[in-house]
Amino acid sequence: EESLQMWDLNKRLEAYLARVKFLEEENEVLRAEIQSAKSGPAGDSWRAKYEEELRALRDALDVAFREKCTAELARDNLYEEVQQVKRRCQKEQAAREEAKKQLSLSRKELEEERRAQIWLKERAVQLEKEVEALLEVHEEEKAGLDQEIASFSHSLESFRCAPVAFQPVEVEDYSKRLSEIWKGAVETYKAEVAQLEGSLCQAKENLWKAVEDNQQSQLQLQHLEKDLAGLKARKEMLEESLARQWQEQRGEAEKFQLAMEALEQEQQSLRVQIARVLEDRQQLMHLKMSLSLEVATYR
Repeated sequence: EESLQMWDLNKRLEAYLARVKFLEEENEVLRAEIQSAKSGPAGDSWRAKYEEELRALRDALDVAFREKCTAELARDNLYEEVQQVKRRCQKEQAAREEAKKQLSLSRKELEEERRAQIWLKERAVQLEKEVEALLEVHEEEKAGLDQEIASFSHSLESFRCAPVAFQPVEVEDYSKRLSEIWKGAVETYKAEVAQLEGSLCQAKENLWKAVEDNQQSQLQLQHLEKDLAGLKARKEMLEESLARQWQEQRGEAEKFQLAMEALEQEQQSLRVQIARVLEDRQQLMHLKMSLSLEVATYR
């Protein structure tokens, strides 16, 4: 029984010694790699490479952050410009509405002037008809007076008295009165015609002014429409530029995020490898201590 136990212990010891020898060789290899890694140049060291890549990525991240700040500032400026363009569009829309209102008022005034002109023409025609009627009445009255004067002169010839003694004062006064009335009617007609002509000239001037105001309003409206179209095109261009810059910034941010994730994964894998090496070394130390205890017990 003791021989079997000794044989079993010898087998176990042989296996432990082989395992210890293998682990010591592997430990020596790892120690040589670590020593070469520590004593090697900075460019060939993975740590230096890792630190260099990390530094480069940090610099790139700082540059990206500065570009992001610049892009945000440009975006805010573009937003402010878009707001200014919107306010200007609103002002021009209000000016356009005001021009339309003025145009409608000018059209109303033009219609009123046309109505007034038509009424003045009708009034002038009516006054001409009245004057013609007055002239006809005056001619008729004059013809009647001539007939009365002729008949009166025939009746005077039948008298036996001397014709020198008769003075037709009443007929002359009546004739003078009629001529004065006719002259007054003619002067009144002339005054009314002059007044109507003045009103007609004033209406024509107002009509021309309304037409000129209408043309100016149309020109101003066309100019405002052109400015509005240009501002709309500029607004669309600014929005497209803002969207394009936003997409580029988003793509760059995604690229940097992927690079950072890859570096984090690589760092995590390196940590896992280092932890595994440390764990293997610790297990080797424990195994060496247990073998030392078993060797001591065997001895």
